[in-house]
Amino acid sequence: MRYLLTVLALLMLAACAGKQSFRDSCAANVDAAWQELDIAKAEGFSGSVSYSKALGLISLAKSMQTVENFDNCVKHAQDARFYIAESRKGQ
Repeated sequence: MRYLLTVLALLMLAACAGKQSFRDSCAANVDAAWQELDIAKAEGFSGSVSYSKALGLISLAKSMQTVENFDNCVKHAQDARFYIAESRKGQ
């Protein structure tokens, strides 16, 4: 029984450490995406569509950050940054 409790405690500590690294990455990616979106100039209709997708993804990433779902926050923020780059190219 004591062995099982030790293993569970170690697993919980490892999960918390992983969550912390995603927390920092989430915050950095969301901040970067907002800054890039502020200076982005959408080119044409396709660029406007990509800009809108990026805005939605940043909002979703911020929601994920609020509920502490940091790994999905990072994914959505990185996807938003991709669409911001696409909006600048008019794609």
